[in-house]
Amino acid sequence: MGLKVGDIAPDFKLESQTGGEVSLSQFRGSKNVVLYFYPKDETPGCVREACTFRDSYEAFKEAGAEVIGVSSDSTDSHRKFADHHSLSFLLLSDTRGRLRKEYGVHSTLGLFAGRVTYVIDKEGRVRHIFNSQMHPERHVDEARKVLEEIEGIRRDGGGASPALG
Repeated sequence: MGLKVGDIAPDFKLESQTGGEVSLSQFRGSKNVVLYFYPKDETPGCVREACTFRDSYEAFKEAGAEVIGVSSDSTDSHRKFADHHSLSFLLLSDTRGRLRKEYGVHSTLGLFAGRVTYVIDKEGRVRHIFNSQMHPERHVDEARKVLEEIEGIRRDGGGASPALG
């Protein structure tokens, strides 16, 4: 069935490219999370998406968010992918596809693992879901827009705007 905006995001514990385990609950109360599922390391669309997240990573951190990529690739593949493209955010290995299934990320045309981004607030609630296989860079723009709304940060970086209420 999959998650909907407003649902509490399921917790998880998966190994990252750095070798440590990462859970969603470790960010609860302190950081928003941009959790993005992508098909495969080193494929053209996934490289564009990851590099766009990399290029905006500081802005995500300034907005109080952590970026986490998830695919079924091994931690070794993630490590090589992160090193090759200088990715400083977490990449998690969901080799069995359990998390992908739990979040309701479906394949495209039954062939390609889905490309879906979830913005999860500090309380663990799903605030936005963006699903687009063909526009990998838009995942970054969508996530930044939602984080700005959550945190009340103006797009021009000119400081905090009044809190949304």
